[in-house]
Amino acid sequence: MASSPQRYRITVTPVENGGLPCQGRCSIEFEQPCGDDWMRVVESNQRLPGLNADERTALVIGARLLHGIARRHPEAAEDLLAGMLDPLSRLLERLDPRNGG
Repeated sequence: MASSPQRYRITVTPVENGGLPCQGRCSIEFEQPCGDDWMRVVESNQRLPGLNADERTALVIGARLLHGIARRHPEAAEDLLAGMLDPLSRLLERLDPRNGG
């Protein structure tokens, strides 16, 4: 499923009680490269059993973020993500739209 590299900007913003705007620093924002079309992958995984839409999106994107870091930085993967690269690869294979994911 790899295609031309893309960059994604990920923004994490807390949801405040009552819908009030948060005070101070409210967002964490970072960018990550990825060869996958995340929009297509998320859309293709709309029927993952037992998960709601937010959980499916978090799983699909979170797995890709971890896998991408592990592939780009194998030395960090050995220390920080020891033993996770193979399971992440298998998970991504299951979530691949071409595999019915």
